[in-house]
Amino acid sequence: MNRGAIAEITLSALRNNLQIIKRIVGNRHIIAVVKADAYGHGSVGISKRLLEEGVSCLAVAYTGEARILRDSGIKADIIILFDCTCIEDYFDYKLTPVIYDINTALEFSREAEKRRMKITVHLKIDTGMGRIGFNPGNAVSDAVRISEMEGIELKGLMSHFSEADLPDGKFSVRQLELFKMIKKDVQEKLGYSLMSHMANSGAVLSFDDSLLDAVRPGIMLYGYSPCMDDSGLKPLMRIKTRILSIKNLPAGSTVSYGRTFVTKRASRIAVIPVGYADGYSRRFSNNAEVIVRGKRVPVAGRICMDLTMIDVTGVEGVSQGDEVVLLGGQGVEVITARELASRIDTIPYDILTSLGGMAKKEYIH
Repeated sequence: MNRGAIAEITLSALRNNLQIIKRIVGNRHIIAVVKADAYGHGSVGISKRLLEEGVSCLAVAYTGEARILRDSGIKADIIILFDCTCIEDYFDYKLTPVIYDINTALEFSREAEKRRMKITVHLKIDTGMGRIGFNPGNAVSDAVRISEMEGIELKGLMSHFSEADLPDGKFSVRQLELFKMIKKDVQEKLGYSLMSHMANSGAVLSFDDSLLDAVRPGIMLYGYSPCMDDSGLKPLMRIKTRILSIKNLPAGSTVSYGRTFVTKRASRIAVIPVGYADGYSRRFSNNAEVIVRGKRVPVAGRICMDLTMIDVTGVEGVSQGDEVVLLGGQGVEVITARELASRIDTIPYDILTSLGGMAKKEYIH
């Protein structure tokens, strides 16, 4: 038996979610965010299906992620959102950098001159995220300076919302207004238009004015809204494993480290080959349910590095090798990433990247 869980990824759900995005954004460009191994769903499999469905541009966080896509045969445009450390990779793998400081732009220019090439770049403006990006006060002059550098072709201007998923959109409005003002000034100085993009999933769903020329959906593609309403989106991921062993214990027996679970009756405790090393958070100890034979059963005791115990006493006919679902559905029961996130005070992104990132992938068309 291989350790850990299997992630079943339903690609028809991805198509459904992309169609919802297309209905909202119309003919705007869709920059599909497939960073972090497509939020745990497998970047190569997801990217290939997105390209089949008409997406023409992908976005990842680091060049190493883009190299994986290129090595799999993907030739579409790939934007690198954060990583400007491996300058050579951009030229070797035909990638588009997001530049957020002058010194980095100079490095790209020098490399482009050396290779006698041009490289297309996007600039990022920090309108309130406080993470990376040109300061608004210098953004216009910096953009003009970069546009004049040898080997640089300035094509895009972008920013990022810090709270587009919150009901009170006042700060998002301020960010957008600032970005539009900078974009206007930059374009007037340059004498030509730039592709502008700012909308993440939260903004796509709730802030029409932010859609601009292109959008960057991430979590939406994978079936979840950053807001509480999932808006017809369908989760792609189902995490499953199988029972490794079953033990019959008398009342008063303790289970796992710290003896935090004590049987209140004669009990059947099953062991599954998934632990916190497989992305199933230790915070789910005595604080989550899984599905066995169509019924929810509780996690019993502390989750171990490689194993988790579950109480299957109330389920008839359970045997070694039975399927166990940690995320997704079995029969009429469904466990969502939103439910698991609420149990440990986190977000669905965390659940998907943790569980999916460690699991073997199986794609269902």
